[in-house]
Amino acid sequence: MDEKDEDLGAFDPNIPEEGPSAPPPGWLDVIHGYQDHKGGEDNNPLYPPPPAYNPQPELNRNTSVPEVRVPSVSEDVARDALLKFVESKWTYSSKPARNLTFKELRALTVYRYRLETYTETRTSAWQFEPYNGQMVDGPQFGVSPPPWDVPVSQPPKYTDREDKIRVPHSSLVKRCHKCNGCGKIRCKACLGRGQKRCTFCHGRGRSRKKRCTSCHGRGRRRCITCHGHGCQTCTVCHGSQNLLHFIQLTVTWKNNVDNFIPDRQPDFPDKKFEKVSGDPFFIDENLLVYPIHGFPDQEICDVSTKLINEHLQRFTTTSRVLQQRQTIEMVPLTHAFYTYNGKDFSFYVYGVENKVFTAKYPSACSIL
Repeated sequence: MDEKDEDLGAFDPNIPEEGPSAPPPGWLDVIHGYQDHKGGEDNNPLYPPPPAYNPQPELNRNTSVPEVRVPSVSEDVARDALLKFVESKWTYSSKPARNLTFKELRALTVYRYRLETYTETRTSAWQFEPYNGQMVDGPQFGVSPPPWDVPVSQPPKYTDREDKIRVPHSSLVKRCHKCNGCGKIRCKACLGRGQKRCTFCHGRGRSRKKRCTSCHGRGRRRCITCHGHGCQTCTVCHGSQNLLHFIQLTVTWKNNVDNFIPDRQPDFPDKKFEKVSGDPFFIDENLLVYPIHGFPDQEICDVSTKLINEHLQRFTTTSRVLQQRQTIEMVPLTHAFYTYNGKDFSFYVYGVENKVFTAKYPSACSIL
C-alpha cells in the first residue's frame, strides 16, 4: 500500500463491502406451490390456469346475425360535415363547400368485426422490504394457497387492471443480503477511510509553494459522499439489518381486442376507421363465443372463425378466459360526388361522428 494511501487512514474491517442488490439463488426458502422460485433476479414464473379449467366451445354451433340497412347521409349533413372539416384546415376556403353542387351521395356497406377476449393472468416473484418489527405472516400460520386459489377482487369486465397481492403465509425474515446484516456498507468513494486525497494539491499539502487552501495543508479532505464516516446506510434495508421477504402475486386483467374491416374501398384509407364509431347492431357475449354463420358478408364469417380459434390457442394455455364478446358494427361511409366551377370532386363522410376525408379539395391554399 502506498504511504500516501496509509495517510488517509484504515477502513473498519467490520463494515462489509456492498453485496448484491437481489438475494442470490438459494437464499430463500421454497414455498409449497411456488417451487419454481429459485431466488435472484429475473425469476417471475407464469402460472397457467389450473387443470380443472378447460373451456371449449360447443361443436357445430354457430351464431346467426340479423340483416341490417345500410345508413346514408343527406346533402345537408354532408355539406355541414365538409364545412366543419374545412374549418379545421386554415389553408382551405369555405366557399367551395358552401356553393358546391352535389351529383350523387353513394352509401357504402362497411362492416367492422371486433372480437374481445377478457383474460386473467397470474405471475409471482419474491419481494422484500426493510424489517422493522412488523407482523410476519409465515408458514407457522398455515400453508400458502396455490397461485390460482389466492382470493382477488375482480374489476368490471373488459377493464384492464393489474393488482399486486402478498401471498398469505409466504413471509420470512432474513438478514440483509446487501450489507450482510450490518445495516451499513463501506463507502465506495473513499474505500471506507472517510478521507480522500486532496485533488488540488494531489496530497502534498502545498500548492505553488504555499500551503494548500483547500485541505489546509493536510493533503486530504473529508469524503463528501459518506461525510467522513467511511460507510453509508445500506440502501436495501435502510439500516434495519434485516429484510422481510414475501412472494408477491401479480394478477393482470386484460381485454385482448382484434378488429377487422374488409378492405374494399381503395380510395379510402382504412386506418381512418380506427378513430370513429359505428353502429353495433350485433353483440354476442358468452364465456366462449361461437363463429358467426349466415351473415351476408362471408368474409366476416370467415374472420370470426379465424380469430376465435386464434384467441383460444393464444390465451387458454397461459391465462384464464373470463368472458368473450364479438361485435359487428355498421360503420357509416358515404362517397359524396360534387361539382364546383365546372370541375368534378368528391369526398367521404365516415363514422357516426360524420368525419370527412378528401384527397383533393378546390381552392386549397387560398383564403376567400
